[in-house]
Amino acid sequence: MTITDLNKLWEKQNHGKAAPTEHDLQVECVRWFRYQYPREIIMAIPNGGYRTAKTAAIMKAEGQLAGVPDLFVPKANAQYHGLWIEMKNGKAGRLSDTQKTIHDTLRQHGYQVEVCRDAVQFRSIINQYMKN
Repeated sequence: MTITDLNKLWEKQNHGKAAPTEHDLQVECVRWFRYQYPREIIMAIPNGGYRTAKTAAIMKAEGQLAGVPDLFVPKANAQYHGLWIEMKNGKAGRLSDTQKTIHDTLRQHGYQVEVCRDAVQFRSIINQYMKN
């Protein structure tokens, strides 16, 4: 099988998308985590996506905060209180200034914060974190 064949297979399996979206990547990573570590918790922090102005105001009043990473693993290890993960779609995804500020604050409070751009990197970060 050639690289072209693999790309065509990917497109067919992913509804014609040439590359995974950030959503696709996050879904794949969460599924892998829950299979690999069934007794541990990983949770999404739904800060993005379209919302009506009313819903956005309600969520903000309830404590939603821009810049908070996409995923959280609430398990302490020898070095950190927990692991926060920001998902970005490949090299193109960039952190906003707000995200950078929040990430720095979380690190100052004893959390590991990582940016994951693909599933291989995600698995590596998770496995390393779980070993400590």
